[in-house]
Amino acid sequence: MTELFVYDPAVIERYPTICAGLVHATGLSNDAASPELTAEYHTEQQAAVARLADTAIADLPSIAAWRRAFSQFGVKPTQYRAAAEALLRRLSKQGDIPSINTLVDIGNLISIRYAMPVAVFDQATIARPTKVRFATGSERFTDLGSSEAIHPAEGEVVFVDRDDVVSARRWCWRQSAQSATGPTTIDALIVIEGHHETAAREIQAALADIEALLARYQPACKYTVARLSAAMPGT
Repeated sequence: MTELFVYDPAVIERYPTICAGLVHATGLSNDAASPELTAEYHTEQQAAVARLADTAIADLPSIAAWRRAFSQFGVKPTQYRAAAEALLRRLSKQGDIPSINTLVDIGNLISIRYAMPVAVFDQATIARPTKVRFATGSERFTDLGSSEAIHPAEGEVVFVDRDDVVSARRWCWRQSAQSATGPTTIDALIVIEGHHETAAREIQAALADIEALLARYQPACKYTVARLSAAMPGT
């Protein structure tokens, strides 16, 4: 999937533990989640809440690893939380994460199951490939709910396309408005990443789960699956 997603060598050099799983799905119909998916999502949320009763979120190996990664590029991880940590904290406080749409719900379900960030990027406006690299500060990012572009901080890790448009800031902290999925999404890239010791094994399991969810809730779509690591960064 090098035509879709790659890691810059400088990121690999500083983060040799990075592992990623990718699913590129086309022919999607991203409507509101079905009652069956909503029920499965709710069941997973209840299971995650039960697990968190015994383990502090910050002590989860996957979350601790993301905190270290954020610190390494100069971001305070308790101020800007990795997406998986933010999602689990929201779930822990509120007891429920409302449904958004089929693709977001599938991504969130997998994220809380494995405590790893899962991003779903609409590919319609992305000048491929998306590269994970350190920002120069000249790139453009438009936050969800905003129409005004801002610039990322120099040195933070970003997901950026060939036109210097950022689809994710601070690695997995915030996704852009342009890349968010909605009712018109027919082509999407799902990305799951981890730095912790068992990340490769858990990503393999997560990819199998995503395939099963797509088979159940997006049976008309076609998809391809890939795994990346420092040894296979996609470059």
